[in-house]
Amino acid sequence: MNPKSIEKHYQLARELYAEKGVDSDKALAILNGIQLSLPCWQTDDVTGLEYRDKNTNNGGIMATGNYPGRARNITEIRTDLEKVLTLIPGRHRIGLHAMYGDFQGQKVDRNEIDPTHFQSWIDWAKELQIGLDFNSTYFAHSLANSGFTLSSKNETIRSFWVEHGKRCREIAARIGEAQGSPCLHNTWIPDGSKDLVIDKWGYRENLRQSLDEIFTKPYPQKALRDSVESKLFGLGSETFVVGSYDFYLSYALKKQIMICLDMGHFHPTESVADKLSAILQFSDNLLLHITRSVRWDSDHVPILNQELLELTKEIVRNRLLDRIFLALDFFDASINRISAYVIGIRATLIALLAALLEPIDKLLKSEKTGKTHITLSLVEDYKTMPINAVWDYYCLKSNVPPGIEWIPEVEKYEEQVLSKRK
Repeated sequence: MNPKSIEKHYQLARELYAEKGVDSDKALAILNGIQLSLPCWQTDDVTGLEYRDKNTNNGGIMATGNYPGRARNITEIRTDLEKVLTLIPGRHRIGLHAMYGDFQGQKVDRNEIDPTHFQSWIDWAKELQIGLDFNSTYFAHSLANSGFTLSSKNETIRSFWVEHGKRCREIAARIGEAQGSPCLHNTWIPDGSKDLVIDKWGYRENLRQSLDEIFTKPYPQKALRDSVESKLFGLGSETFVVGSYDFYLSYALKKQIMICLDMGHFHPTESVADKLSAILQFSDNLLLHITRSVRWDSDHVPILNQELLELTKEIVRNRLLDRIFLALDFFDASINRISAYVIGIRATLIALLAALLEPIDKLLKSEKTGKTHITLSLVEDYKTMPINAVWDYYCLKSNVPPGIEWIPEVEKYEEQVLSKRK
């Protein structure tokens, strides 16, 4: 695309938005300050970097597909992430899982990890001037094969995972201190049953006690922000999930930590967007995991669909940008993994831009005066506005490819780098 044409189209779009009472320059300035937390696990299909016992199952995690070029080590993971960051506008963060420590080929079990195993990640992020976030890893381990970790009735298993949780919080706090901004630490467990469970109370009581132990040690919020993530069902937990939405929402509110809402972890008829204005009446902050579910929690690459647009509009309309942390959580092994990142990240950013370009003051005024026909008309009229001209201009000014001009870059990277991974 010709830069002069992009500039010209933006000026025309800028005038059109201004006529509707929207400052597109201000919208872009706000968008440029939004940081997304990007999942490192898209690079390698959630394989991780630790020693893996051959008897370990996936623990409720499954990346489907066999597209060539999966990252095989820490260097390739970082190389892929660095490439992704050159193709998206803005300055973002990288979300790590505990199984992505720099273990130097040593067997380090989950209850033995410590901050030294993530120092090279801290150094790498500092060099790139980006932030890091962290996730405990309660799946893909022999002590998760039973389907129960923190809620297990086996005290040895439960104690093992409690220790893992404690160490993960320590690591996250160290990361936060080093980078000078809070490290988000999220807790999700695959605990549940494929079929009938009688003692649901017992499992949930165990989970509550385990979480109490893990969260006992206080850390300053400027270094660490904790969250807990619910799920409707998963592989091996089709009938009963210990960490349900009701359980974790109640726990988060009681303990004054964040609830994490994953877009794929609810019934298809539920609106995650609608939950924001309800939860944040009682909680200061929450974490969102942006993904796309197809029929079930399949962690598809986010696209600019209605669900994502409604989510971002709800955030902006209610002025919640400073109270919500945004993270992407998806993994697709069936397509070029760099493309998966770029498509998902750009879709999320465009959805945020679309929300920022709404004539919110006019929408609020018409609704307040009972002129809902005007509200509906404004929303419909907005759908044909030239947001692509604003987006391309943002990419141009951010020195990243506008439109789909990033595709040749990915093709070249695949030819020169990914294709050589056998």
